[in-house]
Amino acid sequence: MYDPTRLAALVAVAEAGSITRAAARLGYTAPALSQQIAKLEREAGAALLVRHHRGARLTAAGELLVGRARRILDEMDLARHELARLSGLSGGRLRVGTFTTAGIHLLPPVLSAFRRAHPDVELAVTEYEPPDGVAAVAAGEVDLALTHVYEPAAAAAWPSGVFAEPLLVEELVLITAVGQMLSEGTGRLPVTELAGRPLVSSAPTHPPRRGVEQALAEAGATPAVVCESPGYALVCALVSAGIGMAVVPEMVAAMSSTPLSVRRLEPASFRRTISMVHRGDRASAAAATLQALLRSGFGRAASAQRPGGEGG
Repeated sequence: MYDPTRLAALVAVAEAGSITRAAARLGYTAPALSQQIAKLEREAGAALLVRHHRGARLTAAGELLVGRARRILDEMDLARHELARLSGLSGGRLRVGTFTTAGIHLLPPVLSAFRRAHPDVELAVTEYEPPDGVAAVAAGEVDLALTHVYEPAAAAAWPSGVFAEPLLVEELVLITAVGQMLSEGTGRLPVTELAGRPLVSSAPTHPPRRGVEQALAEAGATPAVVCESPGYALVCALVSAGIGMAVVPEMVAAMSSTPLSVRRLEPASFRRTISMVHRGDRASAAAATLQALLRSGFGRAASAQRPGGEGG
C-alpha cells in the first residue's frame, strides 16, 4: 500500500520538473523529498525518476504511477470533503497563526489541501514572532499556530491548557558567501572557528545568536557582530554579498533566494524544533482536521506534549 504523502511528492516532482522546485512547493528540503521518492521507489519496486542536469523526468513506471496517484489523491480529497459535511465542516472560520519561515515554506501546501477538501470554511492566517503564537492560542485569538523552539536556549514557561506536537527538527548551519574559506571544507566546522570572524547576526535576543555566543564564550572567544537584523531574508542577502557569515536554520539556508555556501557545525546540538500548538480536545472540527493534515504533511509528528518535553 502506497503512502499518500509519497504519492503527492511524486506528483509534485512530475508537475515541477525538478526535485528542488517540488521541494520548495511542498515545504521540504530537497534531500528530504529525495528520501520520500526513494522510499516510494522501494515500495513500487521500480525506478520512478531519471535525474538530469535540468531536473528530473518520469520513467515509464513513474508515468503510470503518477496517473494512478492523481486519481487516488483526488478521491481522498473528495472523501475528506464529504466527511467534512457529515462532521459539520461546511462553514465557519479557521484561524491559524504562523511565523514567517513556516508561513512561506511549510503552511501553504497544507492550507491548499485543506481548502480543496473544505472550500466552505473561511481561512484567516496571522503572523506571530515566536513565542507570541503560543499566547495567541492560549487566549483564543487563533485555533492553532506553528511556532519554534531553539536549542541551546533557556526553557520558557508555557500557558496551561496549551499543547504542542513537534513536526520538524532541523539543525542550525553556517552560511557564507560562495567561495569563502570556511565554505571549502566538507566536514563539520567547530563553532569556535567563528571567533573574531564577521558575523551577520539576528537581533541580540534571538535564540540562534544567544546559543552561538554562549558556545563561543565557553571556549573563551567572541564573534565580531557586523550587523543585527531580525529577518532571515536580509541576513541571507548580506551574507551572500560577502558582508559576513551567519548561523541560520537549514530550511532558511535551503530556501534562500540568494546564492550561499552551507556548512554544518560542531557540536550538532544547535537546532530548531518546529511545532504545532493547539488546545487539545477543545479544538474545533476545522482545527482538528488541519492538525491531521499537518501531521500527515510533515510525517514526523510526535505524541501531543507540553513544550519543554512534558507530556499531557
